Amino acid sequence: MLAIYRKYRPVTFESLLGQDLVVKILKEAARSDRLAHAYLLAGPRGTGKTTTARLIAKIANCETRSTDKTFKQKGEPCNNCNSCNTINDGRALDVIEIDAASNRGIDEIRNLKESVRVSPASLRYKVFIIDEAHMLTKDAFNALLKTLEEPPPYVILILATTEAEKIPATISSRTQQFYFKKVSVNQIVNKLKDIIAKEKIKISGEALELIAASAEGSFRDAESLLDQLVSFSLPVGNQGGSEINLTDVEKTLGKVGFDKLSEFSGFLLNSNLEKALESISQIEDHGFNLAQFTKDLIQYLRRAAVLKYNPDMKDMFKSELMEEHLNKLINHSKLFNENHLDLLKGLINAYSQMRYSQFPIIPLEVAIVESLKDK
Repeated sequence: MLAIYRKYRPVTFESLLGQDLVVKILKEAARSDRLAHAYLLAGPRGTGKTTTARLIAKIANCETRSTDKTFKQKGEPCNNCNSCNTINDGRALDVIEIDAASNRGIDEIRNLKESVRVSPASLRYKVFIIDEAHMLTKDAFNALLKTLEEPPPYVILILATTEAEKIPATISSRTQQFYFKKVSVNQIVNKLKDIIAKEKIKISGEALELIAASAEGSFRDAESLLDQLVSFSLPVGNQGGSEINLTDVEKTLGKVGFDKLSEFSGFLLNSNLEKALESISQIEDHGFNLAQFTKDLIQYLRRAAVLKYNPDMKDMFKSELMEEHLNKLINHSKLFNENHLDLLKGLINAYSQMRYSQFPIIPLEVAIVESLKDK
């Protein structure tokens, strides 16, 4: 059975979400037949770099675009011709994907140089996609230089990396560079909603947001987690669907949902030490990751502090939170005062200690007691 992230991988630029500028530039290049001979796609994991590389390969080789001038103006691959279908199915001999993490030496690049000299077997262009390109050795980069500078007219080289700063300037200067950004929680939620409707999955809004927030801006991570949850979820009716609840997500991730986090933050902001300590004990008893909980708590209180001193930042947070959750955060920001800055600093120190402690609950409890004991 095909994994969800592969099943719902974008097959057009229009369906590549969260990278509007990249899409705009590449579609215009496709319309005017101004594709470059080399690209560098950089950005966080799961944001669409490899997908974009395959879209470039399809644009370069799409048969419909070469025969239909009207369709060509869409700047998209047709996904119907033989070239598009073979690339979509991973059967195109002229689209070669290389994992630089495991093929990082000079010998592999020499093999690539030899392959570059050979004309395409069936497509118009031969496309080489080098994933995790920053893993290449210094000698391998040097061997790649000449190929990047003067490739044959039928070759397109695409480097994809999560660490652009490790790509030598001599390499990056010979490419067109595109930088991918993390996608917002709301964009991930919207895509997951589309998937669960098609897959007949029943899931609560808060569980969906927890999945999206945990993905940290990566569509692939969110879709992989959803896939994992579906594999052990309860079936719904006779339609072959699944049901996922918030508890399933919390147990899988080892982290609590927004409502529990918001409730706990309320105890801290209202200086309710007894309730705060009781909640920490319950969170530990239920097997949640306390270091992750503390990290999420710091992020929550940081947002409350930001809204306290700059209410206009709520527009920025709209892309990160559901409206109901943003309203709770706004209400808590009204409770935030200068004393809570010391609490925030204490939690940051506790987090740095508890990641290496055999008893992570202790630094957290100490930080909260010290901050609330006299309030």
